[in-house]
Amino acid sequence: MAHPIKHFLTITKHRHLVIRLCRRAGILIQGLRHDLSKYHPTEFLTGARYFTGHHSPNEEERREYGYSAAWLRHKGRNRHHLEYWTDYNRLERRTAGVKMPTRFFVEMICDRIAACKIYQGAEYVDRAPYEYYLHSRHAGLVHPETDRILNETLLYLAENGEERLFAQLREMVRADREAEKQRGRDRRAAKRAGGLAAKRRRKVMSLAQKEGERELRRSTDD
Repeated sequence: MAHPIKHFLTITKHRHLVIRLCRRAGILIQGLRHDLSKYHPTEFLTGARYFTGHHSPNEEERREYGYSAAWLRHKGRNRHHLEYWTDYNRLERRTAGVKMPTRFFVEMICDRIAACKIYQGAEYVDRAPYEYYLHSRHAGLVHPETDRILNETLLYLAENGEERLFAQLREMVRADREAEKQRGRDRRAAKRAGGLAAKRRRKVMSLAQKEGERELRRSTDD
């Protein structure tokens, strides 16, 4: 039996919790866009049909069909999922993980915390996201650096609690924004340098052309 209202309330409650966590992490605007694709018919109707209230409906769809069409659509549109960051590796000749950008990594942490809180309710503890990570670890499909930071971050939450974790996440976001600003300054400086170099080359070519024309006129006059 489908449960569209219960599913709607669950995904909306989850989304609102992620938004609050993203605000604490310093990425509020990004959080406002979180999981909007879940309201699309392909994802929503599957969620309503397989709703249980204690785990993702996508798991039930997989049991029936061997795959989840809702999940395949969802992971291709939401960059806070590890599965989004895969591509063909030409050296290894296989699909492999790509390093996850910081802002989407932080959103993923908020998403994992919120999901555990929604499904576990009063039984939730700070170690729950780390336990889930260990249970569902993506061997071979996650970039090693992303996997290392994810393990360290969730373990830090388990051992130190949310307040200290979110202070760390805010610092990660701040450092990433500063690095992006510096990359922008470097690109603009390189562009200016390239423009000046091109201008100098054109000037040298123009002078050489004029000199060539003068030489040609002198030889003609002679």
